[in-house]
Amino acid sequence: MNTLANWDGGGPGPWILFLPLIWAAVVVGVVTLLRRTVWRGRRGPWRAADPRPTGDSPLAVLGRRFASGEIDEDEYWRRLSVLDEQFGRTAGGSGTA
Repeated sequence: MNTLANWDGGGPGPWILFLPLIWAAVVVGVVTLLRRTVWRGRRGPWRAADPRPTGDSPLAVLGRRFASGEIDEDEYWRRLSVLDEQFGRTAGGSGTA
């Protein structure tokens, strides 16, 4: 009897190589679908951290004070250099004026 599992009487035929490829395509498709829909708003380990300071960090407070006009540009750069020495920066770029 000639069945799919015993093709030409010599064991599984070359079609058996396609089974792992089909499963890989299904897994890639599911992961792609999840990343585009469910995981879109979440931060996962594959995304880089946002380099902009947020919350009440010293850099964020300094940026808000400069943006609101409480301090001038010279004071901003002076304080920023002190904060860089003490805390370092995650995104090695300069702030925008």
